[in-house]
Amino acid sequence: MMSIAARSGALSPYLQATAVRALTPGVVKGDLVMKIGPDPCCNASGGVRLAHTDIKVPDFSDYRRPEVLDPKKSSQESSEARRTFSYMVTGATAVVGVYTAKTVVTQFISSMSASADVLALSKIEIKLGDIPEGKNMTFKWRGKPLFVRHRSEKEITAEAAVNLAELRDPQHDKDRVANPKWVIVLGVCTHLGCVPIANAGDYGGYYCPCHGSHYDASGRIRKGPAPLNLEVPYYEFPDEDTVIVG
Repeated sequence: MMSIAARSGALSPYLQATAVRALTPGVVKGDLVMKIGPDPCCNASGGVRLAHTDIKVPDFSDYRRPEVLDPKKSSQESSEARRTFSYMVTGATAVVGVYTAKTVVTQFISSMSASADVLALSKIEIKLGDIPEGKNMTFKWRGKPLFVRHRSEKEITAEAAVNLAELRDPQHDKDRVANPKWVIVLGVCTHLGCVPIANAGDYGGYYCPCHGSHYDASGRIRKGPAPLNLEVPYYEFPDEDTVIVG
């Protein structure tokens, strides 16, 4: 179908110029050739397909390894050396890939950690010598009120003698303090998050005026709707006159 279209189209002159005509038997008389039979190709033309033998194959010798330059030499003789090289390249690539992945993951995790200024604000250092005995001081820590209470011997004895069976959230006084003289709790009521008043209430500890929750001098809930004791943050005493919270 394509041949018929090409013969009748724009390529017709070129196809006619390259047409192959078969020789017709004839008789020579002088300078004339007399045809004996009809010419079977006089009404048809065809194309000529070249063999493309003039195209040169590129030389890839510069890209081949010395062991396989000779095409007549079996490549099995150098297979061990070439396989060793391939293993070395693969191993080196794997090591580089693992190291790169480790670096990316480490930097990603580090980017999500707190910065130095945030870590500095996460701790607070308090000089205990500024708090007289029997008094409570309030500090701001991580956006929350922090109660630091200097208890008297009478308060220490009274809180240690409390019967745990009477408590809504049973917790012994010695489990809430690192040093019996100092009670350190968050000033946030466990009922609805209000700020209690220090040295107030029926038990002389803390009192939340919002809904009437009473805490003792150890920060334990004794009366009212609050379900839990006041939270005790992590703290440590680097020396007798200093406490670091956080």
